[in-house]
Amino acid sequence: MKTDKNTVIGFVLLGVLFFLYFWYSNKQQSAILEIKKKQEDSLALVNAAKRPVVDSATMQLDSLKRDSASRAALAGDFTTAAIGAESLVSVENKLMKVTFTNKGGQVKSVELKNYTKPDSSAVLLSDKANLGYTINTGANQSANTTDLFFTAAEPVKKADGSQVVIFTLSASNGQQVVHQYTILPEAYMIDWNVSLTGADKLLSQGLLNMKWNIETSQLERSAEYERQMSNICFSENNEFDYISANNEKKFEESVQWVSVVQQFFNSTVIAKNGFTTGQVNWQRKTDSTNSLATTETNLQMKLPVAASVTAPFQLYYGPSDYEILKKQAPEMDRIVNLGRDMYSFVRPINKYIIMPVFDFFAGFVTNFGWVVLLLTLFIRLVTSPLTYSSYLSGAKMKALRPELDILKGKFGDDKQGFAMEQMKLFREAGVNPLGGCIPALLQIPIFFALYSFFNANISLRGQSFLWSDDLSSYDVIATLPFSIPLGFGDHISLFTITAVVTSFLISIYNMSMTPTQDNPMLKYMPYIFPFMLLFIFNRLPSALTWYYTVSNLVTLGLQFVIQNYIINHDQILAKIDEKRKAPKKKSKWQERYEQMMESQKKLQDLKDKNQKRNK
Repeated sequence: MKTDKNTVIGFVLLGVLFFLYFWYSNKQQSAILEIKKKQEDSLALVNAAKRPVVDSATMQLDSLKRDSASRAALAGDFTTAAIGAESLVSVENKLMKVTFTNKGGQVKSVELKNYTKPDSSAVLLSDKANLGYTINTGANQSANTTDLFFTAAEPVKKADGSQVVIFTLSASNGQQVVHQYTILPEAYMIDWNVSLTGADKLLSQGLLNMKWNIETSQLERSAEYERQMSNICFSENNEFDYISANNEKKFEESVQWVSVVQQFFNSTVIAKNGFTTGQVNWQRKTDSTNSLATTETNLQMKLPVAASVTAPFQLYYGPSDYEILKKQAPEMDRIVNLGRDMYSFVRPINKYIIMPVFDFFAGFVTNFGWVVLLLTLFIRLVTSPLTYSSYLSGAKMKALRPELDILKGKFGDDKQGFAMEQMKLFREAGVNPLGGCIPALLQIPIFFALYSFFNANISLRGQSFLWSDDLSSYDVIATLPFSIPLGFGDHISLFTITAVVTSFLISIYNMSMTPTQDNPMLKYMPYIFPFMLLFIFNRLPSALTWYYTVSNLVTLGLQFVIQNYIINHDQILAKIDEKRKAPKKKSKWQERYEQMMESQKKLQDLKDKNQKRNK
């Protein structure tokens, strides 16, 4: 198909105008923000000068005294736990370093040894979190354990390699709270046992009210994209569910676990005996900081009303790796998003086809870029019988183009008459005009499956290939001084460019195989669709855009080989002639279509006659 020179010039000028518009708009916005900041700074200086001078040291001392008095009042019988100095206890295994704090007798932070952030610093989880529960500290007095200072014992290493850390909270009346943590040699899971002596007094009616506040921070290249991939997952009544768009979830049935999920990592609280009820309030951040979201979780557990009780919990801080999570708690493997909601139909594709094939190739190929290439070739090989039939249909369409051009000249502006004769010609030749749509239809479920898979596959994280330094994120060959809206961002991805260019070439090739189109939308679709892909793909994982590039190159190669070396156009024309001579049997769909076209033609003829009479 020959491309109109004016059209190309028009698209180039349009692209230049877009670029200039976004550059100028960004420059104006930056100038406005700078002026606004200067005004705010000036006002802040004026207001500061008006304030009376206050002794900050005195204010701080008074605040500390009030805080200490308040703590002592809330601590009740646990007076020694009201005021203290924070001390840390660190325990390491092969996978992580866990730092505990005596304030609340809880996990302070978890450093994952096998993972780093894009800036090469350590991946830290739970470094902005508080996990505790309310106890009765005296008559009409209560406090949250996160506000009390426990006594820490030295870590104990057992014969099996596990390490035990114990924190104790003791009252003058003999009541006691013990937190025992057990860390196995090669596990991301921490066993946490809460033992209460005097539980019938410490808890009201045996109800343990746990509160978990956590703020997640950026661990990937783009905080904005990581926010989109973040959510809250949970198991309610032993069934997996999650919230992503909503900000609140109330649990009506037993809850087995709740997980705060980032793109590739998660922090999860598991109750071995289940929580009875609870609620999660979750809020994504919308600012430009590295904070992703804040979560406040309140969970309630009914314990026996007895003098001494033990509540077993588990804490998971680690990667969202499918193989690891499926060995933890039931349904936790579904934290890895292999397809949900309206895209849940792709989960079986990922689980039973994509993942096993990917893992098979990764078993003997060390570079994951080549693994993606081999996976692409496998997918194309499996779908080749269907794509071949579509290429054959396209070859027949190309062979019929001369006859279609003659028909078009014969009927002129009579589009309905042309459509009827065109359908008749297709039927005689045994051509399916929609046959070329099969590759596009096949791409839809495969694309959504791979979109979920590459976004959730932690094994791609940090893996470099060619010019991409991380296949789980977009590659960058140029950074823009401004951000282009509609999802494009402030960078240019080369794999996106290669995917778009190869898509453009396929569109051009397919248009050359079909009859000439008078519809402007269909005529310019080769330009519009790749332009849309440019905005869709630029922020997607480079593994996905690399897959799309390879798949497109395979398509172009197959089309060239099939059209030039496999399909014999003379034989196709001979078969079309034989088909014409054979007895024709119309399908019901063809009969209905022809009846509809004939009715429309009669109506148009009647309308034309009436118009001539009126003249």
